[in-house]
Amino acid sequence: MIWNESIETMPLEDLKNLQSERLTKLSKYVYESCPVYKKKFDAHGMNLSDIQSIDDIVKLPFTTKMDMRDTYPFGLFSRPRTDLVEIHVSSGTTGNPTLVGYTRDDISLWSEVMARTLCCAGAEPDDTIQIAYGYGLFTGGLGFHYGALEMGLTIIPTSSGQTKRQLKIMQDFKPRIICCTPSYCLYMAEEAKELGIDPRKASWDIGIFGAEPWSEAMRGEIEAVWNMLATDVYGLSEIIGPGVSQECTYKEGLHIYSDVFYPEIIDPETGQPVAEGEDGELVITTLTKQGIPLIRYRTRDIVSMTTEPCKCGRTSPRVSKIKGRTDDMIVVRGINVFPSQIEHVLLGIEGTQPHYQIVIDRAAHELDQVEIMVEVGEKIFSDEIKQMNELSAKIKKEIEAVLSIGVTVHLVEPKTIERSMGKSKRVVDKRSL
Repeated sequence: MIWNESIETMPLEDLKNLQSERLTKLSKYVYESCPVYKKKFDAHGMNLSDIQSIDDIVKLPFTTKMDMRDTYPFGLFSRPRTDLVEIHVSSGTTGNPTLVGYTRDDISLWSEVMARTLCCAGAEPDDTIQIAYGYGLFTGGLGFHYGALEMGLTIIPTSSGQTKRQLKIMQDFKPRIICCTPSYCLYMAEEAKELGIDPRKASWDIGIFGAEPWSEAMRGEIEAVWNMLATDVYGLSEIIGPGVSQECTYKEGLHIYSDVFYPEIIDPETGQPVAEGEDGELVITTLTKQGIPLIRYRTRDIVSMTTEPCKCGRTSPRVSKIKGRTDDMIVVRGINVFPSQIEHVLLGIEGTQPHYQIVIDRAAHELDQVEIMVEVGEKIFSDEIKQMNELSAKIKKEIEAVLSIGVTVHLVEPKTIERSMGKSKRVVDKRSL
């Protein structure tokens, strides 16, 4: 089932014409309605007549998160505050947060792309959905809520946390779809087993997981423990919230709704486009948003992209799962390290649990030290020391082969590493950089 077939299966030539028309209108709109963009365009030597086609997008300047923070709260808005019907604020750790606002038409757009997202994952109009993303300033819960309303699903808005209650609701109401972070889904499996609930007999057939990077190995863990289809959703509040792209049931990349969110993949160092299929930074232009449209927004997420048609019939480009972030990348002894690389190794080793933490420290005048804390199963932890040492050595060898740096591996008991109801904290950097 496809939610908006005329758009989602549109021939590529027609799609390009639509994108070109929308980019031309967008460029004029932000130049006339947003002083920040007018200044950016003028400084860039831009003339609106230069934008005739979607191919001309490379002539436009980039927008970054710092642009949003430096003009906080309403500097990047293209509509007056009185036209906004909803505001969300990110949880930034330093400086100003990022603020996004929605007009009534923006909320309709969000509902539309989230209905596409749910349908893409396999939802049917008579399904019941359990939304265990947080509601509030975080866009996750409300984004799924709007899409489910648009599609006509029965909604159980559990929000995040209260795990025992989540499981009871799952047992009592038997929703077919669960939406939450992947790490929380695995945490709920642990709790279910402790309560005597067999996760494989749960009502959840489809999981829609996002808000944090997760590997194919973690997908395998989720699908095995819950006996469900685990799909990846991608979004960010600056663009709209969840609903930027979503995997279909073939799980061969996330369909990005390029009629409204035009994607580019660039070299993060040079800003130049990379060849199709190569890794680079995802850049998105919001072609139809009104409240706070963004031109060539640098997401900092590292992905690859293909324009090959999908077996599901959708013609939109597909992006890979997030392979890392340029701003979450850790530089250790001059080597670029992404936490996802370590996760991929760990989840491929039998006996480890999908819970880990990377601790980086540096004593005075010494090299960076990397300790990786890894939870292992109860049985393995109670085995003889020799077997523990062998597992630790295996983990160390495989991680060092991938990262090309030395690490220390510390095996810990189940539930030693702090759990999170939202995004998991995978890295603790103790260095004074």
